[in-house]
Amino acid sequence: MSQDLDTSQIKEWRSIITLIIFVLTNIVVLFPFHVRIYFPRWLANAILDGLGALRIVPPRKIASQPDKKPSSFVRLSVPLNFVTAPLIADLFLLAILAIGRQEVHDGTIGTDNISPIDIMAFFLTLAYIAISIDASGLIRYLAFKVLQKGGDVGHRLFFFLYAFFFGLGSFIGNDPIILSGTAFLAYMTRVSRNIVHPRAWIHSQFAVANIASAILVSSNPTNLVLAGAFKIKFIVYTANMIVPVVVTAIVIFPFLLYIIFADVSLIPLSIEMHELSDEAKAKKPVNPNIPHARGNDDEAEEDNPEQIKSLSLEEIMNPFLDKGGAAFGAVIMAATLVTLLVLNAATDSGHERPVYWVTLPAAFVMLCWDLASGWIYRHETREIAAKGRRELEIARERRKSICASPEQKVLDRTQPNVHDLSSKSPDTKHTNGTSLDATADGSTGIKTPHVDCETPVSASVIAEKEEPFPDMLPQATLETSSKERALMTSPGGLDVPPTDEIDEETRGAVYNPEGKTPTTLVSLTADVYRWLQETFPTVTVVMSHLPFPLIPFALSMFVLVQALVTKGWVPVFAYGWDRWVNKTGAVGAIGGMGFLSVILCNFAGTNIGTTILLSRVIQAWEEIHKQNHIPISDRDFWATVYSMALGVNYGAFSTSFSASLAGLLWRDILARKHIRVGSIEFVRVNLPIIAVAMAVGCTVLTGEVYIVRKTTPHDLRV
Repeated sequence: MSQDLDTSQIKEWRSIITLIIFVLTNIVVLFPFHVRIYFPRWLANAILDGLGALRIVPPRKIASQPDKKPSSFVRLSVPLNFVTAPLIADLFLLAILAIGRQEVHDGTIGTDNISPIDIMAFFLTLAYIAISIDASGLIRYLAFKVLQKGGDVGHRLFFFLYAFFFGLGSFIGNDPIILSGTAFLAYMTRVSRNIVHPRAWIHSQFAVANIASAILVSSNPTNLVLAGAFKIKFIVYTANMIVPVVVTAIVIFPFLLYIIFADVSLIPLSIEMHELSDEAKAKKPVNPNIPHARGNDDEAEEDNPEQIKSLSLEEIMNPFLDKGGAAFGAVIMAATLVTLLVLNAATDSGHERPVYWVTLPAAFVMLCWDLASGWIYRHETREIAAKGRRELEIARERRKSICASPEQKVLDRTQPNVHDLSSKSPDTKHTNGTSLDATADGSTGIKTPHVDCETPVSASVIAEKEEPFPDMLPQATLETSSKERALMTSPGGLDVPPTDEIDEETRGAVYNPEGKTPTTLVSLTADVYRWLQETFPTVTVVMSHLPFPLIPFALSMFVLVQALVTKGWVPVFAYGWDRWVNKTGAVGAIGGMGFLSVILCNFAGTNIGTTILLSRVIQAWEEIHKQNHIPISDRDFWATVYSMALGVNYGAFSTSFSASLAGLLWRDILARKHIRVGSIEFVRVNLPIIAVAMAVGCTVLTGEVYIVRKTTPHDLRV
């Protein structure tokens, strides 16, 4: 279908508003915030009473506070982030008739060889297989073997882990590497005696995971959008990208090791690891997918720094591995990727079948395996979960009894809180928000565990459950005794304000902790979810890790970009790009598109939004030459396309976490491991890395297109 290249309509008020809304939406994605909406208390109470009468939520508890009159309004905090902002923008444009049925159809069903629904189905189904492999413990187990192979030589271990993450990330994508590898590195650096700061290890892993994701089409949704937009065969895409990506990874390694992180406190010449006790070595590895599998250790970790080191050491030196699930998942993934490559290469252009026709059956087979495995071992997993829950309840009862004693109250007033030692102990080593409390000899500063009676202990449903983008889903804000331990608010779903901001009547209106409440839909849902966790732990964890929020985000961004197309803005950008390429040639096309794609990853709705926008611009550029009967040279066209592929993958490690959804996931996993990476540090560390990576990748790509591509006309698919 021919695009409308009329640019005169950009002067209309709806076109201007469309561009403004697009810019504002991307600013909100980059800097998410919450909007406070106030409801009359009588209306909020009526709704809660109605839901209680319908047995959806527990009945509202009326708090008796004769000396305190509740306010007349109840505050609700609504997030504006990468999920809600594009959706609200689309609804607003629909309301003012700036877009209509055609834009919504083309932005969701697809047009011009970009099919958003097909892309989302393909990515989610393939992601299920990859995350299931991760849930089996394979990645952590292989990382443990790499740790053993690397030994105590710091530079050798750094190289082995770098090569391991690159090799594995090339096949299964960056998300599984970030899910499991980030936690592994957090544990490894914590139990090392002489790695003062984890910066070198975690930033290198994040960079190499995103570099590796540029090789295969299936490794990143940005690659799927690009390959679909320009009808690129999967094998052809890989053949063009593998050389620039591999050379980039080779050059970046010594740059990281000898320039960026050339400090023995970051990468010691000899790494001294704590030893795992014989008793711990003899223990059966704990399956982290089973809720409460570690029992009381979950709460012990909160209060005892020594326990933290012990548990971290067990995580990496005695890792859990489901051999059957790992082997079956690896076979399914390999068979799926091979089938995709073969079918895609063998299919004539213009007659391609949706790629999810391959990944959907494969994911279904993997799902059946996980369900069957869970059902077969359900008695064992339920027993482990029940035992852990009992230990947890006993520990809480003991905690209550201790806190009720006068001696403990005196201790609470005189002994410092273990969480606050980072600001009081002169021997504390700071780890960018992570406090490693240690004395001069390397041992933990506090020998005696201290029970903080004023600190409520969080009751997680799953021990160490690592949710991707945790704040996308409704969740209560957890309380800790240290402000540094407060949850980092990432872009997400419905937010519950901190407990100190909720008035007493509202707090008691939703939950009734005293006495037995009647069965409600909420309690039934919680019971069903707990049953699923204990019966099918792998399936439950994998489902919780799937990036479902990617669907509304991507589809909404497709619609927004389609609005720019129909309102004349994309043709304007395309004419500007045409003038640039005419003046600078293939070298300018590579440098310009590489720079533009990296910058837009940070300011145009993550690398996915950038890929959608730039793909439309390049398609409009094609249409300009088609209508003018002036062909684009084959060299200029593919130089533009593949430099964009480099930019949208590498752009994930540039200047902001929201440059990619993987960046948000990486930051939140580190936060749960008590490693706080600030925005300034993220920029400061990544700027030289992205500069060198793009310079190397674009230089190699320039040589490649001059060798492989000619100046003959590019096929405009007339």
